[in-house]
Amino acid sequence: MSNAAPETGTRSSATDRAARVLTEIFAPWVIVVLLPVAVAWRATASIGPAVGWGLLVAATSSILPMGVIVWGARTGRWDSHHVRDRAGRFVPFIALIVMSLIGLGLLVLLGAPWLLIALDLAMIVSLLVTGGITVWWKVSMHSAVASGAVVILAVLFHPVCWALMLVVAAISWSRVHLHDHTTAQVTAGAIVGAIIGGGLFTALV
Repeated sequence: MSNAAPETGTRSSATDRAARVLTEIFAPWVIVVLLPVAVAWRATASIGPAVGWGLLVAATSSILPMGVIVWGARTGRWDSHHVRDRAGRFVPFIALIVMSLIGLGLLVLLGAPWLLIALDLAMIVSLLVTGGITVWWKVSMHSAVASGAVVILAVLFHPVCWALMLVVAAISWSRVHLHDHTTAQVTAGAIVGAIIGGGLFTALV
């Protein structure tokens, strides 16, 4: 009987660690760094152009906006780099939209492959929709970005990519386990991401 509490505590600690790892390695900014490179590879089938176009989208839609978020978290403007407080999401959303629009403009001006432009458009529209929802309800961006990415990968590469929805489920579980979202919020995020982000991309290509 003396071992029951430590074992329970160990299991709980391991579960918490797993949830935190899932939340960090599948954070929206990480997915939005990797997904454009994958799409650019599908569009160009060449390493140099794939990296170049992919990094352009990644920089304007993920890396630079994440820099703003980290700066705000470190200076106390919002609670963390995940911006858990719904009220604190306004400025990061605006920064992300502005930088993403700049990126879209650069893609058009530089003659990027249509797949990259379609991806950027889909991400921007998805951001606007989730941002609108966030005004009154804290929908999960983790789930939205992950599910949209799965749809895009399945459309561009192979139907087997639909199996990655299991990863979306794991990410959603982690957000609920860490008390950052409710089950309804991660479910809504996954649905919005798949329909708006993934659906619009599919329609455009």
